[in-house]
Amino acid sequence: MKELILGGVRSGKSRLAEQRARDSGLQVVYIATAIAALDTELDERIRRHRARRPATWTVVEEPLALGGALRAHASLRRCLVVECLTLWLTNLLCTAAERFERERLSLLDTLPALAGEIILVSNETGLGVIPLGALSRRFVDASGELHQSLAAICDRVTLAVAGLPFPVKGTHT
Repeated sequence: MKELILGGVRSGKSRLAEQRARDSGLQVVYIATAIAALDTELDERIRRHRARRPATWTVVEEPLALGGALRAHASLRRCLVVECLTLWLTNLLCTAAERFERERLSLLDTLPALAGEIILVSNETGLGVIPLGALSRRFVDASGELHQSLAAICDRVTLAVAGLPFPVKGTHT
């Protein structure tokens, strides 16, 4: 089962993904894409996420080579949680264009063949106004295109709003 969970900032998407991982009964591998930096707000978010996760979960920090990390850790006995795709995209947009495209294609090519459960968490960025600035527009376009590609691959797509899951695609429990 592959699931894409989308939502806005503070929509409850991360908590929903973590609950689905706990409910899976499988060994959980949490793939974190954030890069801790001199950004105190992001550092605080990372701290809260770490405090919420069970100590039994394996944590893999991979800010760029997500397809490779998924290949390395996917198994029938595991549930992989990727948190979050929009941070991963941001990291990639700060690299060379060739790396961005190579890593994006690696994820899309890898995902369909993976065993086990995969839960992808991402911010839905396409519900607002068109942002000012070329990089911001590139980010919104890239995330929208990625979400469409992933939604086609995933068995289930859920939109989180105000802490509530709204089924978009597939069977939900």
